[in-house]
Formats: sequence, C-alpha cells, structure tokens
Amino acid sequence: MIGWSRLVAANRATVIGRTSVFETSRKEIHSRGRSRTLMIMGVFIAIYATIGGRLVHLGLQDLDEGDGPTVGSTASRPDIVDRNGAVLATDIKTFSLFAEPRRIIDADETIEKLSTVLSDLEMEETYRKLKSGKGFVWLRRQLSPSQQNDIMNLGLPGIGFRAENRRFYPAGPTASYIVGLTNRDNRGIAGLEKYLDDQGLADLQQLGLATPTDLAPVRLSVDLRVQHIVRDEAVQAMNRFRALAAGAVVINVKTGEVIAMASVPDFDPNDPVDANSPDKLNRMSAGLYEMGSTIKSFTTAMALDSGKVTLDSRFDASRPITIGRQTIRDFRGKGRVLSVPEVFIYSSNIGSAKEADVVGIEGHREFLRRLGLLDPVRTELPEVAKPTEPKEWKKVHSITAAFGHGFTTTPLATAVGCAALMNGGLLIPPTFLPRTQDEAKALARQVVSGKTSQDMRYLYNLNATAPGGSGKRGAVAGYRVGGKTGTAEKVVDGRYSKDKNFNAFVAAFPMDDPQYLVVTIIDEPKMENSNRAGTAGFTAAPIAANIIRRAASMLGVRPEFETESSAQGAL
Repeated sequence: MIGWSRLVAANRATVIGRTSVFETSRKEIHSRGRSRTLMIMGVFIAIYATIGGRLVHLGLQDLDEGDGPTVGSTASRPDIVDRNGAVLATDIKTFSLFAEPRRIIDADETIEKLSTVLSDLEMEETYRKLKSGKGFVWLRRQLSPSQQNDIMNLGLPGIGFRAENRRFYPAGPTASYIVGLTNRDNRGIAGLEKYLDDQGLADLQQLGLATPTDLAPVRLSVDLRVQHIVRDEAVQAMNRFRALAAGAVVINVKTGEVIAMASVPDFDPNDPVDANSPDKLNRMSAGLYEMGSTIKSFTTAMALDSGKVTLDSRFDASRPITIGRQTIRDFRGKGRVLSVPEVFIYSSNIGSAKEADVVGIEGHREFLRRLGLLDPVRTELPEVAKPTEPKEWKKVHSITAAFGHGFTTTPLATAVGCAALMNGGLLIPPTFLPRTQDEAKALARQVVSGKTSQDMRYLYNLNATAPGGSGKRGAVAGYRVGGKTGTAEKVVDGRYSKDKNFNAFVAAFPMDDPQYLVVTIIDEPKMENSNRAGTAGFTAAPIAANIIRRAASMLGVRPEFETESSAQGAL
C-alpha cells in the first residue's frame, strides 16, 4: 500500500509539474503575441502620424512661386456685345496641363511621352520644371480637346489637368483694338477688356465673386456690321495704295458714341502672337500725327467764332508769307485775295495763317486746347496718346499750326473736335458704351457758338460740292456729305519729306443736320500705277465715301436725292 501511495504521489507531482510548465509556456506565448500586436500598431500609428504631420505642414506653409495656380486663373468675365447684341467676346471652357514634380517618377520618360502629343514642347525648360521638386508647375495652358484626350491616355503619374476659362472673340480681328484681349489668366491687358478690370472686375475676381451667373453682358456703342465695313475699307485702301497703314472712325455727333473704329495692320485676339509687333498700333487713338489741312477746320472756326471774321471776310493770298527762315506758300495757290469760303475749299496755307493771326498766339493755343486737340482724349479705351506741342508758342508756331504743322494729335481727337463743329458747338467726350442724347448734353461743353457751327456745316458742304473743292471724292450721292481733306508731309530725319505723306479726311453727313462724322487716315500711300506720294483727295477721301455708301442705311440715314439736287443748285 505504501508503495502504491508513493507511486500515486509521484505521478501527481509529475502531472502538477507538467501543468505548471504548460501554464507558464502559454503565458509566455500570449505575452509575445501581445507585444507583436502592440509593435505593429505602433508602426502603423507612426506611419499615419508622419503622413498626417506632412499634410498639415504642406497645408500651413506658403506656396513657392509656381507651386499652384492663382485664384484668378479661372475667373469668369462678362460677355462683351455690340449695340445690337452680337457677341464680341465670351468665355469658353478649356483645360490646362500641370505637373506635380514631387510625384514624377521618371522625368525623362514623362517628357518623351508628352512630346508625342505636344511636338513643340520645350525639352530643357520642361525638364527643369519636372525636377524642381515643387508641388505644382504649369506645363501648357489652354490645350485643345484632342490634346487633352491624348495626354490623358498616356496615363502619366504626377500629370493632371485644370479646367479654366479662356476668352474667345467670334469677330476675330474685326474689332481687336476696341475689344482688346486678355492674358492666359483671363485678365484684361488691352482695350475694353482692360477697362473692365480697372472698373472693378479684377477685384471681384480676387474675391471669387466673378461667376458667370453674376456677370451681365457689357454692351458697347459699336455696331459690328459697320465695324466690319470700316475695317474692310481700311484693308482695301492699304493694299490698293500700298500704304504702311490705314484706319477710320465713325462717331455719332449727337451723343459722342463711337459706332466703329479700325486701324490696320491689326491682330487676331484669338491668336495674338504678333500683337506686340511695332506695326500693330491703334493709330486712331494711340498714334500721334500732324493732321495736315484737316486742322484748317479749327483755324477757320476759331476765326469765325472770334467775331472778328465772317464768311464775307477776305484775306490776301497773293504772296507767300516769310517769317524767320520759313516761307509759307500755297500748294496750288490762286495768287489773289480770297474769301473765307475760298480759303477753306482751296485749302490756302496763306489764308489760314492770316486767319490765325487775327486771333493771336495765345488765343490760338487756347482754342486748340478748348477743342481737345492738345490733351489726351477722355474715353474708356486705355490706349490713348498724349498730343505734343511747342513748349513755348511764338508767332511762327501759330502760323504753322494754322495749317496743321508743328503739333501732333490723334485722329480720334480730331474727330471729336470736328464733331463739335458739326453738332451746334458741343464738345462731347467720346464713348465706346451706349449713351443717350440727354446723357451726352449733361457731359458736353459749349466750345463754339451755334452760328459758328452753322457756318462750318456750310463750308464742309461747299467743299464737297463746289467746283475745285478738295472734298469732292468724299461725296456720296443721296447722303449730302461734306468734308475736309488733309495732306501732311511726314517729317523724316528732321525735315519734311516730299514723297511721304500722312493723309486724312473728315466727312460729316447728312449736312442739313449732321448725325455722323467719319475720319479716315492712310499712312504713306502711293498713287495707283505710280510711285508718287498720294494726296488725301485721292486716297483718304474715297475711304470715307465707301464707308458712308455701305453703312449709311445701317445707321438709319436714308438717301434723299431731290433735296441734294436742290441744295447743289442753291450753291
């Protein structure tokens, strides 16, 4: 029994020992598993903490230049429409290509694949961008839909697209100098596009308030139909007379509204690659010229308005005028005493100089300033030049200014001043936005008397209808057109050239109650079938006649042949 008891006791001790060992082993295994779990959890927590910290860091730090697009890069702009609602400028959706250099795996491979779609891709510049380590860089703005689709199919990591607004100009170059254009960030940099930004559109864009639903179309005073005619005639004249440039403007003399204005050469705002070329200048508002004998309109009006001269006054133009080292002669002088109407229609330099002498030097200068010829034109268009004049006016300056030499101004300023001579004497600031007659009168200044304006209308009409009048080639049957030519010799190397002219013509219609005024210019024209310099009567006047012939009915002016015939008979 004792032996059995010892055996049982020994077995029990063995079992208890084994159980104790098993429990110890199980606890160790459990402990090791828990440690592994905690370790794995710690690793994941560390990873996510690192990622989260990096995101917070990137979110708080300032972006380097080129790290991301500006808020205004996709800002909307209002449509620009003509006076009849025809669209001149509108936004369209486009896509631009960008890269995130920090996500680019292989810059060389990326460039190689992109070049299969963008054949003109700048390799070195693109490589520098992709290796810059920045968060964001533009690679190409405003892709075509097919380019975007082809690049998307390449499946390149770190390459993406951003939807943007791009400006589209349905009329192309037709009104390019008026409407202007925008840069790649859709911000106005020229013309009425820049004007809109300066009036607060840029501020709305920065605040994110320039959305398509909030922006009403901007209506202009321009008539696209007339604008097309004006540009077409300028292009034809430039080619026909082998000139450097040509242009024209049509103004409503009652309101100051610019109905059309063109200058060629011009540019296509949809593809403005050559917009900054030296010859791409809006010569109507930003070009400065001696306007030649068109200035005699102001000289004669000044003399009449002074009260010292009437239409019956006479001036001796039989001999040249010598002052200092200068001698003033007439181009085709009559060699006799001339009446005021004869001084005007024969475009006498001598007679005009004597008209100015009646008023005096200071009075002459004051009158030109009063008519707006010596100051920049006040209008919405940003591209406006400042006229030039002698620092100190002496008698020689007044005499030469009487027939358009010695000071420069813009064709647009000339048009505005001449409009005042036609509309009853009111100088109205020109506008490219719609304006009523009442609104115009509130802005207008009386610069000459109603009687002076009536006399100038008579002289304009006479110059286009009387034998020997220089404006005959500007006449249009049925529309009672009056006008004044201006042929100015250009200054070359400090001297007036005999074979290079800048020509202009001022036309108003209908002359019994003028509604519109047209000023045309042409730079260095040559006579047809000849290399001789062309004069204004043969070059600038026909441009105005063609514009009026084609556009008058669109402007609501109906031809009246019977009235015109009786008026000519009365003269």
